[in-house]
Amino acid sequence: MSVLPDLHLHYVQACQNLSQLENPFIARVLQEADKNDEISTKGITLKLAGNNHLVPVPRVTDDDLGVLVSVLEQAAFVTGLDLAYNLLTDAGAKTMATFLQENSTLQYLNLMFNDIGTSGAELIAGALHSNQSLVHLRMTGNKIGNQGGMFFASMLKINSTLEKLDLGDCDVGLQCLIATAIALTQNKSLKAINLNRPLLSSQQEETTVHIAQMLRSNSSLVELHLGKHEMKNFGVERLCEALYENSCLRYLDLSCNNIICDGVKFLGELLKKNQTLVILDLTANRIEDVGAVYLSEALATRNRTLQALSIVSNNITGKGLVALAQAMQSNMTLSHIYIWGNKLDQSTCAAFSELIAVGRLELGCTDVLPYEVDGEVFLAEQSHGLGRHRYWAPRCAAVAPGAANASLEILPVSEY
Repeated sequence: MSVLPDLHLHYVQACQNLSQLENPFIARVLQEADKNDEISTKGITLKLAGNNHLVPVPRVTDDDLGVLVSVLEQAAFVTGLDLAYNLLTDAGAKTMATFLQENSTLQYLNLMFNDIGTSGAELIAGALHSNQSLVHLRMTGNKIGNQGGMFFASMLKINSTLEKLDLGDCDVGLQCLIATAIALTQNKSLKAINLNRPLLSSQQEETTVHIAQMLRSNSSLVELHLGKHEMKNFGVERLCEALYENSCLRYLDLSCNNIICDGVKFLGELLKKNQTLVILDLTANRIEDVGAVYLSEALATRNRTLQALSIVSNNITGKGLVALAQAMQSNMTLSHIYIWGNKLDQSTCAAFSELIAVGRLELGCTDVLPYEVDGEVFLAEQSHGLGRHRYWAPRCAAVAPGAANASLEILPVSEY
């Protein structure tokens, strides 16, 4: 049964009972939460991230977490908990795992960039075998390793509630990726997964082959992040073959791989027939002009589904960038395009400046901004992009709460 919103008072009492010093950061956040008039009807996310502050705050430790969860046990109106960038270790993970086994209201849990290792991952994944409330879990940046990732892969075979799982930058390996792909052939609830930056020693792209096989049969996954997988043309071809048979994936992230123009040719052919992909992220590959032309041909003539395309840092010159700008003149569906980090010559500057001037491309939907010097048009960089708030979510109210992962909110990485 939920108590009335008086979180700060209960926190002070819990600190006294457990002989634990109060953390002033936690105390302040709980005081702010108590002032929220809608807390008991709409629920609330406690934002205790250690990095989103102009003034440094005392970061949450394992001992702090022990006191906090004793308060939250009676606070059913707390539906989200953001503990990113703190000092939680495997001991804190044990506390959180116990809480997850007993709690039936928490829907969002962000533990990114703490110090949780393999044993902590085992405890949290184990708790999710029975937990039926958590919808979104972020483990990003905790070095749980391949074995820790295996525990989450096993969990995905059992859990039927979790919809979003973030295991990016967690040092998972080949066995974990294969096990996760196999689990997702059976799992019907997961809608988004981040598998960015695994540690792979093999150059054979076995993991991509298994993920492609999974995509042939999976009917629930909407968002898939495969950044920094050392993927080459062979892997892209396997993914494209699978996506001809997949009718649910809408967001595909292939950033920071080894994809060149030959691989993009497969993507171009896919885009001519695919009716579901909405966001395609090719940031930091090397598709060059030939690859950009492949994409522009598909977008100009056949594809009317893709809404966002990132080709940042791909060694593209004016020829390829102008071709994409021209494709946008005939394709009214593509609304977001990101091009910074390429060779922005005068023809590129003129083409994108015109798109912005006539209103075809809105300033909030691209990462370049035109300006003039002595009658010549140039492009400056704007801090926009598909991963704009992937690792950091500003606290200011001016930023929409859902604008956390992509310009288009398919499955925003903010609280659920």
